[in-house]
Amino acid sequence: MQWMVTLSILLSATLAMPATAQTVSPVPTIATPPPPPPPPCRRVGDDPAIRIDPDALARMAQIGLDRAGVFERMHETSIPETTGCWADPVGNFDSQLISVGMAQWNFGTGSLQPVLAAWRSQFRHKRDFKWARDALAPTYGKLLFSKPCLAVPVADTCRAAILAAEDDKGKLNAVLAAELIALFEGDAMLQVQTDTYIALLDKVRLDLLRVFAGEPITARKVRWAIDVRVQQGFLPPDEDVARLRAKLAVLPGAERAPKLQAIVDWYGALARTIDEDGIARDWRWNVAQWTCLIDAGQVDDEQYELMSLTFLRSRAAIGNSGRWQALAFERRAKIVLGLGSVSGVRDGVCAAPAAS
Repeated sequence: MQWMVTLSILLSATLAMPATAQTVSPVPTIATPPPPPPPPCRRVGDDPAIRIDPDALARMAQIGLDRAGVFERMHETSIPETTGCWADPVGNFDSQLISVGMAQWNFGTGSLQPVLAAWRSQFRHKRDFKWARDALAPTYGKLLFSKPCLAVPVADTCRAAILAAEDDKGKLNAVLAAELIALFEGDAMLQVQTDTYIALLDKVRLDLLRVFAGEPITARKVRWAIDVRVQQGFLPPDEDVARLRAKLAVLPGAERAPKLQAIVDWYGALARTIDEDGIARDWRWNVAQWTCLIDAGQVDDEQYELMSLTFLRSRAAIGNSGRWQALAFERRAKIVLGLGSVSGVRDGVCAAPAAS
């Protein structure tokens, strides 16, 4: 027992010593290096290796687009979709399973399957396709180009295999993401994406000639119609457009500003609800700026009609039971009004005239 008494005395003496007299080895601090920045993506833009059929360019001229204009529109489309990248794959966060490419072609709507099939069809021999596929996507290539994944809609076996490669928040694992980037940033897929976008522009051209028959096709209308096509698939049908225009034709001048403000208020109310996503960084600024434009009388007739058509189409955005209606609206409104914030990127500012 004597050793216990001695130990107790030693401990008491140590604890009684002033803090400055005690020798304590500091815990070493290990500096954690910051995560490496993501590798730069291949940016959407013109490339001399990309071919555009002369007949297609002749058709594009009907809506004021030459080759440079086509790539300008492609770049603009890619900004809200992929922040300007040719690939930028994402997972099932929006119930589309996989979205990838400058216009976010996806399995959910069936727009990705034909892009993959078009890439495969470029190869004259099956062995060449397999070699290129395995070189770019050695782990997931066989899955992505399998019959279950190229079906529209994708088969359950494909869906299950892809979801197994994502986390519970719908984020792709690093291997699948890297292989999709390699595939969609390759020269061959850049050609396929361009061809697919030209086909979309052909549909936009017909939309514009239908909805705005006999009217000038302005750059604003073209940009607006492209965004509608990319995000929602089609412009409003003739019956809805006719009904809206009949109401606009008899709208008293005194009611024009309040009616437009009501549309902006609808967007603001949606943004404040529990299940609208993608607009948290934008909507307050947008409501303030667009209200300023309305109060200042800085919305012309074309903008007024396009804002009304934007409301008409955005309120019919049904993805995830309307989860993206506010985002659909703010994307179009930014194009129409020439100012707005989308994905935290602000362009323009309301310059209301000073009160006299």
